[in-house]
This record gives sequence, structure tokens and C-alpha cells, in this order.
Amino acid sequence: MQGRLCDCVDGKIQAFPWQDWESEFAAAKSINLRLLEWTLDQERLYENPLMTADGQKKIEALCKKNDILIPSLTGDCFMHAPFWKVEDCDLREKLKEDFKAIINCCGKVGIKIVTVPLVDGGSIDSLDQENSLVDFLLKQENQLKELNIKVMFECNFSPEILKTFISNFQSENFGINYDMGNSASLGFDPVEEFNAYGRYILNVHVKDRMLNGGTVALGEGSVNFTKVFSLLKTIKYDGNYILQTARSNEGQHLELISEYIKFIEDRIN
Repeated sequence: MQGRLCDCVDGKIQAFPWQDWESEFAAAKSINLRLLEWTLDQERLYENPLMTADGQKKIEALCKKNDILIPSLTGDCFMHAPFWKVEDCDLREKLKEDFKAIINCCGKVGIKIVTVPLVDGGSIDSLDQENSLVDFLLKQENQLKELNIKVMFECNFSPEILKTFISNFQSENFGINYDMGNSASLGFDPVEEFNAYGRYILNVHVKDRMLNGGTVALGEGSVNFTKVFSLLKTIKYDGNYILQTARSNEGQHLELISEYIKFIEDRIN
């Protein structure tokens, strides 16, 4: 996850690293990481390099120079300002236009997966909110197909409710971003999750969390990694594993991510 190879921004576990985003490409290369998942905040949205022509050129140049791919984006901006929860009509329409602009810009730099977090500030609280989200996204299906982009949902729904929700989208352009740490924090059984919606999982966030608690170092929380990776193998998951892991408090970002990589490789292999 972008920003994990540099210092936190304003003490936040995740935010776009304005001061370090360019240097992070070389940092990733130095430890043989070959992909980053972009992060996009609502604050200064249209200043983000992804959203400007000059920024897109710089992103492409940095990717080429450092042999890095950016296959996916986590849209924290949608969680910060979820159009499906906004009552003001004008603001709601503006946020919908933001979504369209983001998808278009993702297409320009080769991002193929856009995660929409339906957690925290983006949580769906009513049927009206769900209908607003579903109706709008279904109308974007043609644009998504043209750009070859898939929308992934990261949800706090129980397995059966998430199965019902994702069934609204009968298209290969929609799927689920499975966050193993969030699921463990909510106390969900991985077997029940994979039985309910495993075939829809197209992107995976790797992190560890305590039951009903926050993010901790891999192996120190409630995630049953052996079981989760076994289930991913069972469904023949062949997508990416994005490290959305606990941060280093001592500034040892590269060293910690390298440890996490080995932790995962030991369990995948």
C-alpha cells in the first residue's frame, strides 16, 4: 500500500504521502517490490498526481524507471465523502462526478482495480443508501468496461449480507476486496466468508487486527493466516496481496515491510 515505505502523514496510519510519494518508487525497488496500490484522499483530490496530466506523466516515468506496476487504487476519498450518504443534491452530484473523473484518470495510468471502502465513514446505514450506490455504479458499467476497470467493495457486512449485496452486480466489472484484518476484527469466520462470496474476491489486503481492535504486526492479532491462505488457494486466487500492514514506530519502514513479505511468502509457499 502506497505510503507504507515512508513516514506517516500527520500520524495517520494511511494517507497519501505528499512529501515522499516519488521517492517511494525507488524504495520499493530496493526491496524487490514490484507493485504499489495507490491511495487517494478527498482532501486535495484534484491536486493528487493521479488526477493531473503532469502527475500522470511523472507516475508513468517513475514506474518505468523502477520497474513498478500500479494495478490498483484504494479510494479512501469515497470513504471520506461517500455520495451515497449525502443528502444535499448538488453535493451528491458533484461527488458522483468526482467518481467518474477518478475512474477516467485510473484508466490513463493503467490502474485496473478501484476499491470502494464501505467501512467507517463509508458504511452503508440504510436501504436508500445502498440503492443510491448500486444504481449509480450500475450506470457506470459501460465506462468501466471501456477502461477495463473493476470496482471492488471492501465491506463490514456479515458474510450472508455481503453475498446478497454483491449479487446486485451481475458483471465481471465488480467484485470484493477481501481485507483479512478487518474480517478478523469483526469476528467473522473465514470459512463462512469464502463459502458465501469467495468467488467474487479479486483483490486482497493483508493486515492483522485484534478482535474488536486495531491494526497490529502480522502474527500478533486475530487473523488465522494459515486458514485464510489455504482458503485463497482453494478458490484458486491468483490476484495480488497488498500489504496494508501496521506501521513502524521507529522509522524502519523498509525493514518491517521486508519482514512482512517473508511472513506472507512462508505461508503462501
